[in-house]
This record gives sequence, C-alpha cells and structure tokens, in this order.
Amino acid sequence: MKKQKQSYILVKYENCSPQPFKAKKEISYEIKLASRLILDELTFSHNKAVIEKQINSAIDSDNRSEFYELSKKYQPFIKE
Repeated sequence: MKKQKQSYILVKYENCSPQPFKAKKEISYEIKLASRLILDELTFSHNKAVIEKQINSAIDSDNRSEFYELSKKYQPFIKE
C-alpha cells in the first residue's frame, strides 16, 4: 500500500501567538486497517439489510418481477 505524502507551508502571521506549532502524529497502519474493515462490514450489513427489506416487501406485494430483480442483486451477499 502506497504511503500518501502531504506538503505543508508554514507562514507566520504578524498577530500570531508566540507558541510553536505542534505536529500531529501519523495514524498507524493497524488503526487505518481496522477502521477500514469496520466501515466495510457496516456498509455490507446495511446494504444486505436494505435489499432483504425490499425483497420482503416484493414478496408481500406479490410482485414477481421486482422479486427476481432483487434476488439477483442479493446473490453476492450470500456467496462466501
């Protein structure tokens, strides 16, 4: 995974406080990975729940064409 670089230009203004700038510590790779995995899992479960709700409403309304369309969208969620 490539590391992203950022460049900063520090400019001292006339009315600036005399305290020095404090650099922020870079976030570690493990924290970035864990947060990414959590967000991916939350997104996956939310999308799966939305499609399940739509499938159930299609079944309740006896709409076969919508059910078949949604079941095709649902296939990637059940394959492991």
